Amino acid sequence: MNIIGRITKNAEINTLKNDKQVVNFSVAINDSYKNKQGERVEQTTYYNCSYWISPNVAKILNKGALVELTGRASSSAWIGKDGEIRSGLNFHTSNIKLHGGGKNSEVEDIPFSKLKKTAVTQEETDDDLPF
Repeated sequence: MNIIGRITKNAEINTLKNDKQVVNFSVAINDSYKNKQGERVEQTTYYNCSYWISPNVAKILNKGALVELTGRASSSAWIGKDGEIRSGLNFHTSNIKLHGGGKNSEVEDIPFSKLKKTAVTQEETDDDLPF
């Protein structure tokens, strides 16, 4: 599944008990449709996203950036501290493509799915390819 949306706050790196790191960020997707009365209705859907491949991608996932994500969606429900039932949408992404709009828009349109444990800089993406 693919989604395209804007990052709502800067990405955070969380370290789990087994020293595995995950990048967490939130994406908002705006949509609109016409209801039966012909009025335009605006709707925003929020996804809590996680990326497990490389924590280095967090450096460029800044608030306001437009991203295209490939992965799988899921939902979750829990009872909040106030006793109310809460729910949310999650997106486990395996491929991130930054289209720009955030603080680091000079690195736009770089796919990050092949990042391992090294940071990608703009000059590394300009290498001459043999084809």
